[in-house]
Amino acid sequence: MLSILIPTYNYDIRKLVNDLHSQANMLCVDFEIVVIEDGSKKYLAENKSVEHLSYVKYSIFTENIGRAAIRNHLADNAVYPYLLFLDCDAEIAGSDFLERYVKLFQKNCVISGGRIYKKIIDKDYSLVEKYGKSREQFNPKNLKIREKYKVFTTPNFLIDKNIFKKVRFDESIKQYGHEDTLFGIELQRQNIDIQMIDNPVYHVGLEDNRTFLKKTELGLQTLLNIYKSGKYPEIQQNSKILSFYLKIKKLHLQKIISFTFKIIKPLLIKNLISNNPSFLLFDFYKLGILTKIS
Repeated sequence: MLSILIPTYNYDIRKLVNDLHSQANMLCVDFEIVVIEDGSKKYLAENKSVEHLSYVKYSIFTENIGRAAIRNHLADNAVYPYLLFLDCDAEIAGSDFLERYVKLFQKNCVISGGRIYKKIIDKDYSLVEKYGKSREQFNPKNLKIREKYKVFTTPNFLIDKNIFKKVRFDESIKQYGHEDTLFGIELQRQNIDIQMIDNPVYHVGLEDNRTFLKKTELGLQTLLNIYKSGKYPEIQQNSKILSFYLKIKKLHLQKIISFTFKIIKPLLIKNLISNNPSFLLFDFYKLGILTKIS
C-alpha cells in the first residue's frame, strides 16, 4: 500500500531508512522504501548497506538529474498507490510517524506533515535555524501564512499516486529552488486540496549561514525566471517576496533599492551571519537580490 520515496544527494541516510523500516514492519500494510542517489559523490559505501534490509530498494544515478526529475522517476516506478516523499536530510520525530499517515489513507489525498528543528548552539547556523523555526516549522501562525500564500513544500508529504500522475514536478526547473512551489500551483489548478497535519520530521541537514545565503540567491534567480516565463502567473500570489518586489517595480523604485542594497550589502551579511539575524534585514536582502538580478 505504501511506497516511501527518498531522493538522496550526498547525505548519510542509514538512520532515516532504518527508523522507517522499523516502523513500517510494525504496521499491517505492504510497503517499500526506495532510495536513489541522484549524482551523489559522498556516503555511497555507507548508504549501500540499507539495500540488505527487506523491502528496501537502493540504486545510484551517476549523474544528477535534478530535484524535479528524480521525484518524478521515483513516483513513476513506485509499486504502491500511496507515495510518501521524504527529503534525505530528514529525521523521524515520532514513533508513530508512519502510523499517522497510514490512518489517513484515502482516495485523492495530499497530506503535508511539515518539519521541525532542533535547538542549535553553533552561531554559524543561526539564520537557517531562526528562519526554519519561524517560517517553516509547523505551528498555527505558519499555517495561516501557508494558507494565505498557498505554500507547499516537499520534505515530508503523502500523495495518492493517481493524483501525482495528474500533477507531477516540472522538470524544466534545473536550477535550485521552487520545484515544490510549482507542484503546489499545479495542485491548485487541479482544485486539489492539501491537508496539513502535525506529523513532522526533523530537518537535520542544515546549511551554515553563508551557504544558506548563497542558496537563497539561487532560489530567487529561479523564482524570477519562473515569473518571467509566464507559465505560472499564480506564482505572484504564492511568493510574498515576489509580490512585494513587483509592487516596488510598479512604483519604479527598483533602482533605488538596488543602489542602496549594493552599498549596505556587507552590513546586511554581517547581521545575517551573527548570533541574532534580523528577518527585516533578511527580507530586504532578498528584495535587493531581486532588484540586482532583474
